[in-house]
Amino acid sequence: MTRIEHPFDPARLEDEWLEADGFGGFASGTAGTSRTRRYHALLLSATRPPGGRVVLVNGIEAWVEANGQRYPLTMQRYVPDVVYPDISASLLEFDTTPWPTWRFQLDDNTVLTAELFVAKATGETVLRWHVARGSSGDVASRAYTLKVRPLLSGRDYHALHHENHAFNFDATFDAGHANGDENAQVSWQPYGDVPRIHAATNGQYTHAPDWFRNFCYVRERERGLDFSEDLATPGVFSFDLAKREALMILSAGPSTHTTPAVERARFLADTEYTRRTTFASRLHRSADAYLVARDQGRTLVAGFPWFTDWGRDTFIAMRGLLLASGRHEAAEAILLEWSTTISEGMLPNRFPDYGDTPEYNSVDASLWFVIAVHDYLAAEHASDATRTRLQQAVEAILSGYSQGTRFGIRADDDGLLSAGVPGVQLTWMDAKVGDWVVTPRIGKPVEIQALWINALRIAAAWNPQWQEVGERASNAFVARFVDPQSGALFDNVDVDHVPGTVDRSIRPNQIFAVGGLPFPLLNGAAARAVVEQVETHLLTPLGLRTLAPSDPAYRGRYGGGQVERDGAYHQGTVWPWLIGPFVEAWLRVHQPDAGARAQARTRFLAPLVEHLDHAGLDHVSEVADGDAPHTPGGTPFQAWSLGELLRVKRMLANA
Repeated sequence: MTRIEHPFDPARLEDEWLEADGFGGFASGTAGTSRTRRYHALLLSATRPPGGRVVLVNGIEAWVEANGQRYPLTMQRYVPDVVYPDISASLLEFDTTPWPTWRFQLDDNTVLTAELFVAKATGETVLRWHVARGSSGDVASRAYTLKVRPLLSGRDYHALHHENHAFNFDATFDAGHANGDENAQVSWQPYGDVPRIHAATNGQYTHAPDWFRNFCYVRERERGLDFSEDLATPGVFSFDLAKREALMILSAGPSTHTTPAVERARFLADTEYTRRTTFASRLHRSADAYLVARDQGRTLVAGFPWFTDWGRDTFIAMRGLLLASGRHEAAEAILLEWSTTISEGMLPNRFPDYGDTPEYNSVDASLWFVIAVHDYLAAEHASDATRTRLQQAVEAILSGYSQGTRFGIRADDDGLLSAGVPGVQLTWMDAKVGDWVVTPRIGKPVEIQALWINALRIAAAWNPQWQEVGERASNAFVARFVDPQSGALFDNVDVDHVPGTVDRSIRPNQIFAVGGLPFPLLNGAAARAVVEQVETHLLTPLGLRTLAPSDPAYRGRYGGGQVERDGAYHQGTVWPWLIGPFVEAWLRVHQPDAGARAQARTRFLAPLVEHLDHAGLDHVSEVADGDAPHTPGGTPFQAWSLGELLRVKRMLANA
């Protein structure tokens, strides 16, 4: 649980919460209620799960009227930097368990609690408000009127919305509302090509169309993007808090529920609370956010708020989010679903938000699939039919790579895997701006060899034909990658397919030869040299830098516009997910007894556990600055970052 209490550090007001549904949609925002990103919304739905995301209800303007006073419950920021109203003085507490909950001081004797959660099974967003009995008397004897004004758009989640004449403010009421029943539903359809928005409440709606203009999204401004938006408000809901709690259920698409809002909200709250309390820990509960539907199966979202499912991310994240968490059935469904997408030995690296044509532009996504298959089969939960299908998928990958496939990916005469053509980024260091590939790494990148040799050893367990190839590649790896100057490993050999050339850049990719994969390629002095170099030059409290600070190409800050950000993405920026392979490598070169495991927990995991209370609350960020204080950046909710933390925590659990 993350709890923030008054008085606040102002920076904590912009820490972010996430409520994900099971389809790729979500609600998200900040502890201080102001929206700092274009992606912050109360109802954001995936129309083609997990893609086709549209923002429907961006937020609300909420306040309480009591005793002639107006008490704001939400905070807005307008261009250029005007915050109004400011709730920081009245906001007493914010916490995330079991879901985002705010507590406000209204007057000397009255505290209001506001709650929000998303029902994973249905995608409905539920908001609840109630006031507590004061020390000087009963709340019911005093008048507290809650006003809630929804702020709507109806846009693609990557876009921004601006005032226009096409927006449809018309409200549709069900029969109950027309008869004066407070338990009624109001709906709007801002544009003809987006889902209808439904609001089921136990309040009264007054139609009052208007525009709220020039909202300012500071995180977008920091990223060098457009940051101003106009939102439409169709009307205001009123609730008598002295009588009962106020309820609002937001949903998208066809209306299928006729149950009164009070009963529906109670059912959803009970169901969701029960579901959340079944998880073994806070991390396991957070991990569930990334598991969503795709077609008739399931997949893992790479991160929130702007990623959908990516092949590489899915298979790396799966090892912690699902396999280390005992969710073998979900892992099986995802592996089987992805196995149907193999083409010329390759798995897609991503599916576009719109359209059905996947993008085959990764050398390692297929190899990470093999690693995930190994981990899943090792858990011995697979049926004979599933085992056969997954082994056939692995064979198709290795055969495709051996024979040669897209982008120059092929097994070379030395058994190592060669890959790359100009203008295409194939490894996980995949930043590209226009035609500029920041880290092309054409040739034989070190972690690709570690993955390739592991994949060959995995397949050799059921097909001996891969054993000789694996042994030849292993021998070539040791002969060609160990740097005689440092004893550590080159980042790339045969650079740009020029035989004999090497790249001595100190990067974290070499760690996979020692840790992070089922079979280490090095041991003894060579393994210790790799771990020592990585620990000395790349280790930070939040993960590993992508380039040593001593390198002229090093960039210590991840920020600015796209060129600046992508130019730093793998040129010094820290990636928390790399703590997993590092800790495993560190344990392999030390005596992996209880003392070493306890030391690893304290030194390497404690800072990441502390990070759960900052930035993306209860989650782990995508990246952080290479320079101290290692400010987190990128997506605040990243699947493989959380997955590797879970995997390593399980690895160290017996300390």
